[in-house]
Amino acid sequence: MTDHDANLPDRITEDWLRERPDLDLSALAIVGRLSFVAENVISPVGERAVERHGIGKGDFDVLATLRRTGAPYTLSPSALSAALMMSRAGMTKRLDRLDKAGLVERTLDTADRRSFRIALTGEGRRVVDAALTDLAATLTRLTADLTAEELDGLERGLNALSRAAGRTTHPPAMGA
Repeated sequence: MTDHDANLPDRITEDWLRERPDLDLSALAIVGRLSFVAENVISPVGERAVERHGIGKGDFDVLATLRRTGAPYTLSPSALSAALMMSRAGMTKRLDRLDKAGLVERTLDTADRRSFRIALTGEGRRVVDAALTDLAATLTRLTADLTAEELDGLERGLNALSRAAGRTTHPPAMGA
């Protein structure tokens, strides 16, 4: 990202202030900066961190969701779809790819022989643990220049914004 790109939210806000000085655009500036950083900084570095382990962001989200459930790292396809807010058809395609790669396996549900369970394999656990370690280190480096006070303020502000918006929005799945 260049300095020119980093100033884009400021330039957009300045343009609107010039054209619509009658409006309070402070929220537009804040949300614009937040959106810009999320889309142009955080998402790309996070995606590169997991891609170094041979998986994409979507695959990471499935593996991370299984991993964070705890042993035996197993969920139904519908529970995975719900957790990641995606269609069952989309989840099936993703699970087919992960199964073929040996990162998950499908087994019959012992409680209901008509349905399946998705389990993280040993290789899947190894891959997601390595990707999560890389992701955590990458994001830590990204925030390393912020002071403890800045990090605390950012955390409190984003939590408040999430609570305020929580009635209508959901957080992204990265790190599921």
